[in-house]
Amino acid sequence: MTADRPAPRGRALRGENRRAEILQAAMSVIAERGYRGASLSAVAERVGMTQQGLLHYFPTREALLIAVLEARDEWDTGGTKDTARAWPLEMWTFLVDYNAMRRGVVQTFSALLGESVTDNQPAREYFAERYGMVRERAAATLRHEFGERLPGGLTPEEAAPLVVAVLDGMQFQWLLDPDNADMSAAFRSLVALLGRERG
Repeated sequence: MTADRPAPRGRALRGENRRAEILQAAMSVIAERGYRGASLSAVAERVGMTQQGLLHYFPTREALLIAVLEARDEWDTGGTKDTARAWPLEMWTFLVDYNAMRRGVVQTFSALLGESVTDNQPAREYFAERYGMVRERAAATLRHEFGERLPGGLTPEEAAPLVVAVLDGMQFQWLLDPDNADMSAAFRSLVALLGRERG
């Protein structure tokens, strides 16, 4: 290998760094302009690239937005996909509070989620896999907190989809009517309800 030709690993590292830079720029654009304003051209301009150059890393706008959500998930989970590891309920509450400060990313998640239920959508696989992982993590958390049965009688596996449904359902309500839909308060109410004995 000649001295003036970079090693393959060096090129790969530069590519990874460039990809990370694009994702960071995309997150900034989403935060400032929302889901609709996060165009490929706006992100390319932010990183000093042409739109054609950006397409080398992300062939479609949807691919870029899914990558943003994957990066968000990785940050939120500390990079671990070990769904058997229980999070404290306080950690879930923290993430709900944090999401309330990043409307653009929540909007992107919700918009892509809505589109993913139709056939042949690239985002479908991402969301199907993600929901499986989130349900498993929620079940692990509930088992850690309550054991094999919650006070109301449900198993952690039975209660986990309900927790996830409240989380995402409240996101939609909050996006539509933030003054009257408090995600954080609703999640705290759910936690209190889960821990309540049957009368």
